Amino acid sequence: MQRIIKNGQIIDETWHLLPKDATLEGLSNCDDLIVPLELWSEHAHALKARDGGLGVWLEAGEEIEEIADQLDNFQVIALNFPAFTDGRHSSTAYMLRTRYGYKGEIRAIGDVLRDQLFALRRCGFDAFALREDKDPQDALQAFTEYSEVYQASSDQPLPLFRRRA
Repeated sequence: MQRIIKNGQIIDETWHLLPKDATLEGLSNCDDLIVPLELWSEHAHALKARDGGLGVWLEAGEEIEEIADQLDNFQVIALNFPAFTDGRHSSTAYMLRTRYGYKGEIRAIGDVLRDQLFALRRCGFDAFALREDKDPQDALQAFTEYSEVYQASSDQPLPLFRRRA
């Protein structure tokens, strides 16, 4: 069973992340599922009728604006990082928190490494599925490596100079 970091703690994963080529065939009615955006777009009505929890995941090239008016349907929004150097979804998480006021879980998936966690949390992520070869216990230290931040972000809307004035 995979373990993830959520709200600064390591927990057992309870959600099932469906692959990009998933179909509705054979899906459990009561499992908590994170479905690819394409599956949601094609079968939203059937997915909403299920009893289990519902989340959606987006590839790096997919835009949150496609489902911005449907965010209330999702308990989890997972954003895929195909490579640790691809930071496009940092902006997506920030927009979810600030522009759209999304209060649910925003999870980083894919090529997620310890070095990214502090910055990703500042953008609005609150859950992290690290790459399989990385230790979540070691990664927790990323959240305590800096005692203060200068820039404003979703977790601290005022820059340091405004907080000190």
